[in-house]
Amino acid sequence: MKRSRPPSRPRSRPRSRGRSLNVRALVALAVLAVSVAIALTMPVRLGLDLRGGTQIVLETRSTDTTKADREATDRTVEVLRGRIDALGVAEPTIVRSGENRVVVELPGVQDPKKAADVLGRTAQLTVHSVLGAAQNPPGEDGADGAAAKDGERVLPDESGQSLRLKDATLTGQDVKGADARFDQQNGAGWHVTVDFKDAGGDRWAQVTGEAACHPAGDPQRRVAIVLDDKIISSPQVDPSVACGAGISGGSTQITGSFDDAEARELALLVKGGALPVPVETIEQRTIGATLGDEAISAGAWAAVIGTALTALFIIVVYRLMGALATVALLCYGLISYAALAAVGATLTLPGLAGFVLAIGMAVDANVLVFERAREEQAARTRPSTRSALTAGFRSAFSAIADSNITTLIAAALLFFLASGPVKGFGVTLGIGVLASMVSALVITRVLAEFAAGRPAVFRRPRITGISSTGPVRDALLRRDPFLMSRPRRWLAASLVVMVVAGSGILVRGLNFGIEFTGGRLIEYSTATQVDPDRARDALADAGFPRAVVQSSGDSDLTVRTEELTDAEAATVTKAVSELGGETEKVRDELIGPSLGEELRRDALIALGLALGAQLLYLAARFRLLFGTAAVSALAHDVVILVGVFAWLSKPIDGVFLAALLTVIGYSVNDSVVLFDRVRELLGKERKAPFDRLTNDAILQTLPRTVNTGMGAVLILASLAVLADDSLTDFALALLIGVGVGTYSSVFTASPLAIELHGRGAGSRSARGRSRGGGGPQKAGGKEKGGRTEKSGGPGKRVPAGREDRQEVP
Repeated sequence: MKRSRPPSRPRSRPRSRGRSLNVRALVALAVLAVSVAIALTMPVRLGLDLRGGTQIVLETRSTDTTKADREATDRTVEVLRGRIDALGVAEPTIVRSGENRVVVELPGVQDPKKAADVLGRTAQLTVHSVLGAAQNPPGEDGADGAAAKDGERVLPDESGQSLRLKDATLTGQDVKGADARFDQQNGAGWHVTVDFKDAGGDRWAQVTGEAACHPAGDPQRRVAIVLDDKIISSPQVDPSVACGAGISGGSTQITGSFDDAEARELALLVKGGALPVPVETIEQRTIGATLGDEAISAGAWAAVIGTALTALFIIVVYRLMGALATVALLCYGLISYAALAAVGATLTLPGLAGFVLAIGMAVDANVLVFERAREEQAARTRPSTRSALTAGFRSAFSAIADSNITTLIAAALLFFLASGPVKGFGVTLGIGVLASMVSALVITRVLAEFAAGRPAVFRRPRITGISSTGPVRDALLRRDPFLMSRPRRWLAASLVVMVVAGSGILVRGLNFGIEFTGGRLIEYSTATQVDPDRARDALADAGFPRAVVQSSGDSDLTVRTEELTDAEAATVTKAVSELGGETEKVRDELIGPSLGEELRRDALIALGLALGAQLLYLAARFRLLFGTAAVSALAHDVVILVGVFAWLSKPIDGVFLAALLTVIGYSVNDSVVLFDRVRELLGKERKAPFDRLTNDAILQTLPRTVNTGMGAVLILASLAVLADDSLTDFALALLIGVGVGTYSSVFTASPLAIELHGRGAGSRSARGRSRGGGGPQKAGGKEKGGRTEKSGGPGKRVPAGREDRQEVP
């Protein structure tokens, strides 16, 4: 009797697999096509730390009559926008931040004093009749500018002459607009045309009509325009104006020896109107254009060399698959750039570092897939390289998703709680993580499965790089070490390291940056190198004994002090230039004390939320036991990293906070991958002893840990050596974090999970023995080094009789 032909299911699988590959290929091509179109048509907006300029953060203040709420701040933004437009700054940015803050970015502005003065004025504009010259200048004999009898006041005019002013006749509310214009016909030069509202025009005619009754040259023939208790213009009424008639028509011209800048500034001040509430500068940053260009160049070189070294490493380890992953990494760069441009994100210097760092995330996903494919191939459960790759992508997906989500949590906290350029790092890191998942799970998969299906590759599986298990896995298989035989020893070692590092916080203290303390930081580039000790002595003689002076780079000098006025900052600059010759200010940052206190509070909140969010996510995805162990290891990493920076007297600033939160997101990846494997083994081996099962998971995931660690180290070493000086500490923190995180996931989180499980299972085991549990060991097994082994046939070794082991609840 003939056997009937089996159903055509085996044929449908290749067809289904081919359709899936085609769909993924179309998705990948569509994503790349859109990315290319965006990259060619939408440039990424560079932050001020990369292109140079000034950022000013203003905070609105309540008055007795007006509350500084969201509505008042929005009105303030509109007034400030008009003032900025009149300054002639190209591509300015002004946005409300939170309830009562305004962030102003002025690209190319290297002298923030003038901009801050113009923006910070409350602009209480008034127009006064002049009663005559004052006998005493303001400040003498009670004439102080606020004044005296019958609403009179005494103020100096533009030349310094003191004038007695009558009470205000017009205010800024009466002004409709003002423009700076150039008189080409009469050759009169620049003048300012002022337009009044209906009632304002009548009052202007009245005040100028009264002034016209006095002879030319008499101070009383002048009209004073006062802004914030300062006369900004006091023009004399033209002789052609008749007494009592005044200047009618609702418009007038202010003439004088103006150049274009002076005329525009006067028009700006006249028409800018009054701010609804006063504002205070709480943060100010100025970055020189040269420093920005150097930062871009250094960051680009770090990205290129770091990517090249990482690509070379994965090609050596994974051969053809590594080469295809390198192509996917280049696609990752394109997708990330296009995503930044599409969402209108601003690329800052820390953001550039986040862009480079996310390359390590993309490498991590590829390594996870390739190592799982190696396991499938080594187990001989897959007939071909292509099927092993398919199984590898499927098995690694949960670990890739979990590890990337934990990093996205850190990126989200940076975006919502950080400020300035560090916020840009959170945006770039988040976009980079999402782009790395697309690169690894879609583009790499399309390329790898297509290549593995070629006949030439099928006949030569060794060129794929996944046909062998690799030297690290081979060494572990030969030795089969039982690392978790004494978990408490590892916990004791971790505790000792944490105490030694953490004692630096108590012994040396933390060197908080100005973001957290408030104050002013100025970085100078000098013609000749200046010894910091000499500069410190010179500043002490100039009246700044508490100034902190440090060398920065080859010939740069950084001075950090308490909050300084612009005049005091000029004194500091003069003292430095006397020592170093020609001096250029390349960076100037001012943080108000209230903002520093707020940033310190936000940093602690971000740190607590990061640990809490990781615990909740891991507990939800795994078990509370795993979440507790992983988060405890993260706290261990945080203490060590902060302690090392305390011993080294490195600054604890916003960039360090970004590095710390990134370490929390990045180092938890190892714990996630490890516990994901433990969870997988629990599903297969319910009766396995938990310590041995955890040890098996460590040995199975250690090759991935080593390879991804090397990829991250190559990237971060490139940043540390080649990037801007301000990113050196950032890269150092991440290098320490990667090393400590790799150690803690294996030798802190794993032993702690074993101990927590043992304590939870102890009471259940005792109850089981009281009911007659704990029978003898089955025949056929033998005890070896605290482990049970069974014979699995000639030449085959099966780890431990799994059906005989204690069940894991």
